[in-house]
Amino acid sequence: EPKAACYAFTNATIVKDASSTLNNATLVIKDGKITAVGTNVSIPPDAVIIDCKGKYIYPSFVDAYADYGIAAPQRSAGGFNFNAPAQLTSNQKGAYGWNQAIRTDVQGVRIFTADNTKGKALRDVGFGSVLTHQRDGIARGTGVFVTLADDKDNKAVLKEKASAHYSFSKGTSTQSYPGSLMGSIALLRQTYLDAQWYKNNPLSEGVNLSLRFWNEHQNLPQIFEANDKWAVVRADKIGDEFGVQYIMKAG
Repeated sequence: EPKAACYAFTNATIVKDASSTLNNATLVIKDGKITAVGTNVSIPPDAVIIDCKGKYIYPSFVDAYADYGIAAPQRSAGGFNFNAPAQLTSNQKGAYGWNQAIRTDVQGVRIFTADNTKGKALRDVGFGSVLTHQRDGIARGTGVFVTLADDKDNKAVLKEKASAHYSFSKGTSTQSYPGSLMGSIALLRQTYLDAQWYKNNPLSEGVNLSLRFWNEHQNLPQIFEANDKWAVVRADKIGDEFGVQYIMKAG
């Protein structure tokens, strides 16, 4: 039995529907149902008031960290051979960076396919839209904001590039480096430094799409999959070093 049956979320920016957004608005929930939304809402005397200044409320946007509609990446076939030479350079063809765990060229919107079976299961428990991306690599490219509607892929996409994603895991990369957490941290920090250098279009580098995309993604919400408290601390220190405020996916 819940201790309080009534809640009022005040001073929020509330996205009421696709065409109307309310500023400094209040949302009242009573016994698990929304009873009022607006800027002139009377707050019930028994309500627990939660100040949402600076925060947003979206309808049915529950999961900001999903991989809905995006296939799990597969590692290339072939078992591990202890006697095989180490793969020191990237096997990604094209004008990309030297390490294939930096996957800034991946765009969630390009690999998204609506999945009505999974979508219906989520809709049935109240989810209406999700932020989805491919969980692979240290830099994972961009996430796409989609509805869970039973509709064509192009109709489901609400925002093509909604977020940029990072982790300490190199994922499906078959390259030998990085082989440790220390290496992953070093690669992340080096990529920040390389990307700052690349902004000046150094002729010696030519075209580096990995660094170009990295720079283009810096104005998006930066989401870091940390998973435990020490990884959160480590990621936050990297963010502080380069002036980035990560949104942490914790454990």
